[in-house]
Amino acid sequence: MKEQEYYAEIEHLIKKNEISKRARKLEENYSLVETYWNIGRLIVEAQGGSKRAKYGNELIKKWSAKLTELYGKGYDYTNLSRFRQFYLFFPILGPVAQVSWANIMKLLPIKDENKRNYYVNLCIKNNLSKRELTKEIKSNSYERLVNKPEKIEIEIPKTYSITTDMKNPIIIPVSCEVKNEHDLELNILANLDYFFKQLGNGFLYAGHQYKISDGNNNYFIDILLFNYELNAFIVVELKLRSLRKEDKAQMEFYIKLVDEQVKKPFHNKTIGIIITKESDEFIINFVKQDDIIPLYYELA
Repeated sequence: MKEQEYYAEIEHLIKKNEISKRARKLEENYSLVETYWNIGRLIVEAQGGSKRAKYGNELIKKWSAKLTELYGKGYDYTNLSRFRQFYLFFPILGPVAQVSWANIMKLLPIKDENKRNYYVNLCIKNNLSKRELTKEIKSNSYERLVNKPEKIEIEIPKTYSITTDMKNPIIIPVSCEVKNEHDLELNILANLDYFFKQLGNGFLYAGHQYKISDGNNNYFIDILLFNYELNAFIVVELKLRSLRKEDKAQMEFYIKLVDEQVKKPFHNKTIGIIITKESDEFIINFVKQDDIIPLYYELA
């Protein structure tokens, strides 16, 4: 190989590793929030339920001493009290699991349930960072609402049904031999109109090798689409191999970046498509929220 080819291969490996690291951070946050919520739940239950929980500080003192000795300051009295308060404020975890723990800690001092739920919804809808959430709170975003509802519930993110006219299997015409992911991308791009008809109504092309950044590194989405019926962007990633766990994590990372940087507030949350190859069959996998929906497609 030539020097530039070696460099390109090294850069590809580094990019792949950086994507994996950031994807793991997303998974770690989901796990962290769920763990802290469950710790809070168990503390409340051990104290005799939510009505008596606030009187059970001695139990937290005893457990925090043991846990701090075993696992460090992350489980001291202050943090165990936070976990308990987290559960008491959100007895049903649901969509709150999508909010970062850093943001949840910013919300715990808010005693007004309506105000707290307003900011939770804002975090989920707009993928607010801790800095952005802090700015919203300091600017009295809730207080400045013109028409405050009497009751603000935490909104369950919309789920999007795949268009009813979608074909299964989806057939992708082949105009050149498919040896790698780039070849598959070229085949799809050369037959976009036909490919869209297979996917269903409302699909529009937004770009391929679409450049997006997390502030430190640049990433390139294989194909970016938009669907005006679903009112959502669709990230398409191509893999000429079986679906792996890290593919879903990578897709969730890309979806997060598109939601933060490309999606407008009036758009629905971004959807992902991962095209993979299983033995001699090709599968298109829809990633929506925490679900993967496999649909078969064929090359013709």
